[in-house]
Amino acid sequence: QVQLVESGGGLVQAGGSLRLSCQASRSISSARPLGWYRQAPGKQREWVASINIGGATNYADSVKGRFTISGDNAKNTVYLQMNSLKPDDTAVYLCNFRWTVTGTTYWGQGTQVTVSS
Repeated sequence: QVQLVESGGGLVQAGGSLRLSCQASRSISSARPLGWYRQAPGKQREWVASINIGGATNYADSVKGRFTISGDNAKNTVYLQMNSLKPDDTAVYLCNFRWTVTGTTYWGQGTQVTVSS
């Protein structure tokens, strides 16, 4: 069983920044995609960003140019740098990693991000 632990959420004013972290309990060198999702109250979970095979990164249109996803294999950690935050970014942010050999996907428990106007 793999554990994913998110951290870094909090309350921030609009225009501010936060950096989320998701640390895995095993090596992420063979895991792709490495993704971040979010779920706002009353809304469906939506994909935010991911690191894919070959290191390519992709972003949802709503966060493109404001969020940056990156990974540190040595720390088994994936980050989501969030700048120019908006109230619409308020949600629980969850990481989701897929290990390519087994095809098994794991979710973290989520970290709350609240952006005040």
